[in-house]
Amino acid sequence: MTRPASVSRVLTIPAEQAFALVTDVHNHARWIPMTRIDGPEHLEVGDSFVGVSGPGARRGLPALADEMVLEALLPPVTRAGPGRTSTTGSAVYRKLGPLLLGTAEVHVRPLGPQHCQVTWVEDVHLRLLPRALTRPLLRPVMTAMLHLVLGRVSRETR
Repeated sequence: MTRPASVSRVLTIPAEQAFALVTDVHNHARWIPMTRIDGPEHLEVGDSFVGVSGPGARRGLPALADEMVLEALLPPVTRAGPGRTSTTGSAVYRKLGPLLLGTAEVHVRPLGPQHCQVTWVEDVHLRLLPRALTRPLLRPVMTAMLHLVLGRVSRETR
C-alpha cells in the first residue's frame, strides 16, 4: 500500500503557538496557492468548512471546492520541571469531496520550550476512481504542496 504524503519541519516557536497557527484553517489561505477558506471563524470538532482552490478562488470566482470536517483537535502539552513531559498535538480533517476524499492531519510535537516539529500528512484519493490508482498518483503532488506550505509556515514564524 502506498504511504500518504507527509512532510515535517522544525519551527522555532513553542508547540502550543505552532499548533494554534497551523490548525487555524483560515491561515491556510496564506500558505496554499490560489486558495480561500469558507467556514466558521473558530472551528470546533464536528464543524465543516470548504477550501476553494483555483486561479480565481481568492477573488470569489468558481473553483474546485474541497469540503472537510474537523474530526479531532488535541493540542500539544508541555510541562516544564523535573518530571518534564510533553505530548504531541494533532488535528484530523476528513475530506468529503466532491472531488477529493481521505484525510489531512497536522501533528505538532514539542522539542523544547521554543522548538517543535510540525508534520502535515495528506492521505487523499479521487472520488469515482479506484483509490489504489489515484492515491499513488496524487502523493507526489501533495508532497510538493506540503513542502511549499511548511516552508511558508517556517518563514512566517522566523
